[in-house]
Amino acid sequence: MRIQEVVDERLLDSLSGGTVIGIDIGSRTGKAVLLKGEEIYTSSVYTGINMQDTADELLEDLLDKSGLTRSEIDYIVGTGYGRIALRYPHIPTRIVTEISCHAMGAHYLNADVRTIVDIGGQDSKAIRVDPLTGGVTEFVMNDKCAAGTGRFLEKVAEILELNIDELGQEAVLADEPSEISSQCVVFAESEVISLRAKGETRRNIAAGIHFASAKRVRNLLKRVGIEPGLIFSGGVSNNVGMRKALEDLSGHPLIEAKIDTIFAGALGAAIHALNDSRAALTDSGALSDGFRLDLSGVENRIAERQEQLSAQEDDHKKVGYLCSYTPLEMISAAGVSHIRLFKAGDSETVASGEQITQSVFCDFTKSILGAFKEKDPLYTSLDKVYTFYTCDCIKTVGEAIGEFFTPTDIYTLPRIKAKPSSRDFYGSQIQSFKADLEQLSGNVITEGELRLQIRQYNEVRRLLTQISELRKRPNPPLTGKDYLDLIKAFYYLPAEELIPLYRGIYDKLSAVPVREERTIRLFMAGGIIADGDRKLLELIEDELGARIVAEDHCTGLKIASAQIDETGDPYKALAEGYIDQTPCARMKPLEERVNISGALATEYQADGILYAYLKFCPCYGQVKNEFFRHYQQLGIPVLELPIDYSKSDQGQLKTRLEAFIEVLKERKGLAAGAV
Repeated sequence: MRIQEVVDERLLDSLSGGTVIGIDIGSRTGKAVLLKGEEIYTSSVYTGINMQDTADELLEDLLDKSGLTRSEIDYIVGTGYGRIALRYPHIPTRIVTEISCHAMGAHYLNADVRTIVDIGGQDSKAIRVDPLTGGVTEFVMNDKCAAGTGRFLEKVAEILELNIDELGQEAVLADEPSEISSQCVVFAESEVISLRAKGETRRNIAAGIHFASAKRVRNLLKRVGIEPGLIFSGGVSNNVGMRKALEDLSGHPLIEAKIDTIFAGALGAAIHALNDSRAALTDSGALSDGFRLDLSGVENRIAERQEQLSAQEDDHKKVGYLCSYTPLEMISAAGVSHIRLFKAGDSETVASGEQITQSVFCDFTKSILGAFKEKDPLYTSLDKVYTFYTCDCIKTVGEAIGEFFTPTDIYTLPRIKAKPSSRDFYGSQIQSFKADLEQLSGNVITEGELRLQIRQYNEVRRLLTQISELRKRPNPPLTGKDYLDLIKAFYYLPAEELIPLYRGIYDKLSAVPVREERTIRLFMAGGIIADGDRKLLELIEDELGARIVAEDHCTGLKIASAQIDETGDPYKALAEGYIDQTPCARMKPLEERVNISGALATEYQADGILYAYLKFCPCYGQVKNEFFRHYQQLGIPVLELPIDYSKSDQGQLKTRLEAFIEVLKERKGLAAGAV
C-alpha cells in the first residue's frame, strides 16, 4: 500500500527517509508494519509459544512482501506483550511500550485523535494523546483483571457456543441487552450460564456482556477524560458488538481509520523506529562518572547483627517494634536491643500469615504474622513486641502476635496531633512505655542516658538528611535503592554504630564530582516499602534507568524528619518530637501530610510521582485521591501503583512504569533513548 492511503495526509511530510519496522507482539496476535519510502507493508500472525519465533515470522513475511533483506532494515522497534523477548543483534533495535506505540500509531492514522481505547487479549487501556505530537499525556490500564478484555469475550463466546466474531454480530442484533451486574469475569460467567438456563436469548446475553465489559472500559476513560476524537485499537477493535457498546456508553462516535486499527501499535512502533533511525541514541542514565556506591559492608553488618540476635549471642533483652512512632531513644536508654518488624515475606510466608488474619489485610501485615508462624529465627528470638499504632491493621497484628507468639504491648497514637490533649496523651503513653521497658530490662532509665540517646539519634537523622540532599544533584551519586538500604541499617543497628557508618558514606558520596546531565527524577509516595521489597526500585533504576530521588513513606526519608529537643524535659521532648515528625496518613488533618509530600516532591525537583501502596492498605489506598489532587495542582504527573509481594504483576508494572517514564521524557524534551 501507499503510505498516503493509510496515514493522515496532514502528517505525511514527517515520514520521509529510512526503512524501518515496528513489531507488536500481542498475547493473541503478532502484528508488524514496515515503512519504506512511500510504501507501507503489514503482516499479522497468531502469537506462538516463542515470542522471538513469532517476531521472526512477521519479519520474514514483511521482507518477502517488500523484496528487502535484513541488511537493508535501518531500525526495529518492538512493542506489546512479547516485546522483551525480541533480539536482533545485527539490526539497531529498541523496545517501546504499547501505550506509547498505540498513541503514536493512532495519531498518524488520524491527527484528530484525542483519546484511545486499546483492548487486547489480556488487558485494556485508556490513553490520552497530545494531538500535536502523538505523545501520551495520560493513561490508565486495568489491574490484573480479565473483565473487559479479549480473553473474557472469548470465554463468554465459548459458553454461548459462538466464535468471537459471531459474539459481536449477535450483540448488535439484540432486542434488549441482558443485565450483567458483576464486574468480575468469574462471576459474570456464572451469570451468563444462569441467564441461559432461564431461556434468555443468545443475542441479548451477548449484548449484555459487551455492555458490561464496555462499562468497565468507560471507567478507565473517565479517568483520562472522554471527549470527541475517540479511536478504538487493539485486538478487540474489530468486534462490532464492543464498538457499538463503547459508542453508546461514551456518547461519542469512534473515529474510523483507513487501515485495521489492530495495526495501530505496530505502526506507532515503526514511526518510533523511523525517528530513532534519524538520531543517535544517547544514554544519560548513568550515575556520576560511573560511580557506584558499594553497600555490601552495610549489608554484611546487618546480617551479622541479625545472626547475633537470632543465636541469642546478645546478652541484652531484645524487642521488636511495628511503627516508626516507637521512640528508639527510650529503648536504647533501657539497654535493650531492638529491630523493626518490617520484612517483606515471600508468597509462602504471606499465605501462612493469612491463616491468622483476614485475607483483605495487606501483604505486609500478613508477612509479619507469617514470619512468626513460620518461626523466623530473628522474630522468635524477641522477648517482647511493641507498637504505637495509628493503623488499625497494625493494631490487629500486634494483638495477634501477643495472643499466639510473643508478649506484646500496644500503645495508642493520637490521630489528631494538633490538640494539646493529644500531646499530653502521647506523653502519658511514653511514660507507660518507659515503665514497661524498665520492668523488662531490669534497668532504670536515667535522664542522662535518655539525653545521650536523643543526641545520638538526632545526629543519625541529620546524617541521613545530608545524604539524602545529595540526591538533589542533577545526576545523584546514589540511587533510591541505595538510600532505602541505608535506612534499613537504621532499623537493625544501634545509633553509636550508625553515626560513623553514615559519616563515612556521606564523605564518600559528597566527594563524587557533580555531573550536570539530568536523569528522569521520580518521587515515591504512599505506603511502606518493606525490607526485601525492592522490585519497584529495581525495575525503575536498574532496568529503566530513572532515579528515585526522594520518598514519602515511613521506611524512607520520613524517619529523618524528627528532631528531638536536646535541652528540655526529655520525656516531653520525645512526645513533641515524634508527634511533630512527618505525619502518618491516618492522622488528621490529612492536608498536612499531603502538603508535606508535595513540598518534598517540589524540593527534590521530581519530574513525576509514583504513588505505590499495598493492595487492601487502609492507610494509603483510601486517601490516595487527596494526594493525587494536590500533585496535579502542583503540575507534577502521578502514577498509581497498587502492588503486592507476588511476582505475577512484574510485566504489567514494567509496562506502566515504562510508559510513565516515556511520558515524562516527552514533557522534558529528552532524547528518545535518554532517561
